Amino acid sequence: MTEIVPFELAISQAAIDELNARLSATRFPEAETTGDWNQGVPLAYAQELAQYWLNDYRWADRQAYFNRHAQFKTRIDGLDIHFIHVRSPHEHARPLIVTHGWPGSVVEFHKVIDALADPTVNGGDPGDAFHVVCPSLPGYGFSDKPTGTGWGVEKIAQAWDELMGRLGYNRYFAQGGDWGSAVTTAIAIQNRGRCAGIHVNMPNVRATKEALEKPNEGDKRALAGAQYYQQWGAGYSKQQSTRPQTLGYGLVDSPVGQAMWVIEKFYEWTDCDGHPENVLTKEELLDNVMYYWWQGNGASSGRLYWESFNQAFAAGQDNTVKLPTGCSIFPKEIVPAPRSWAEKRYKNIVYWNELDKGGHFAAFEQPELFITELRNCFRLMSL
Repeated sequence: MTEIVPFELAISQAAIDELNARLSATRFPEAETTGDWNQGVPLAYAQELAQYWLNDYRWADRQAYFNRHAQFKTRIDGLDIHFIHVRSPHEHARPLIVTHGWPGSVVEFHKVIDALADPTVNGGDPGDAFHVVCPSLPGYGFSDKPTGTGWGVEKIAQAWDELMGRLGYNRYFAQGGDWGSAVTTAIAIQNRGRCAGIHVNMPNVRATKEALEKPNEGDKRALAGAQYYQQWGAGYSKQQSTRPQTLGYGLVDSPVGQAMWVIEKFYEWTDCDGHPENVLTKEELLDNVMYYWWQGNGASSGRLYWESFNQAFAAGQDNTVKLPTGCSIFPKEIVPAPRSWAEKRYKNIVYWNELDKGGHFAAFEQPELFITELRNCFRLMSL
């Protein structure tokens, strides 16, 4: 069945009441012994956020906000895929599919969709207009959860290409960060004929031999980021890539548990100068958490790691990208990859820019910069 069905968020009052009851009954651990974020989200902030969630956060208002943009579902390979689809009012707009990662969601893109679809609202060039498609990854947001194995990066890339064709877009551009970068890269590698070019804000690359042997300053920054990540930041990845089911019991049962599992990474991976609320509000942080909570996605989102971990570097495969590629490197990215690393995999880089602020969640943190990056990049490509 290839039907495309309109969809709106419609969370029941019973579900909201259950959430509030769980928040009221939260059993917190003792405080960290360091007095900072070094052991994870500090108790005081977790309690502060939980109280805000219970007493001040209004899902009805947020639901209306998210329903501003047209949403749909369509069934691909046995799963109902949820996606936002905003068509530009400009006749010659170019189709663009934008993919999120973990611990993000399509919530990340709500601040950039309107400007991407209609740049003339703020005096921009109609030639920069896009028809914007933002799907929720399988097992994330309001997409179905896979009930069997096989839904890794490669299959998602095939599904996204099918989705764009189903929407009538025989040529399109693709963009992504985090897992969205892996999916976007896979779309380009598969090169099934529809995708004309890609942009990523977290290139899927490894250090070059030269960087390891004689690192320059850019190499040293990236290697330091990779070392810190492996030593201090990769525990979530190891757990989700090995035992996502075990983890899921706690995340699906406890809203505060799910929230802190996600929000810790917004502290670590945003350009926030020591606190996530320096770049995002409590409301925005919880908006993203809600896209994990409502459908109980604690285990299903983690399974993408189990399915795909290191798949992008599988032995014996040609994992290079021949399509035109743009890369925007934000300084607080987990590993701010140098161009020399990226060129080993992305063989046709037509746009490269290293920015002076922003982090892993580029569209969410720095929407204006993100919009500018996509416009500058895709001006250099043609459908």
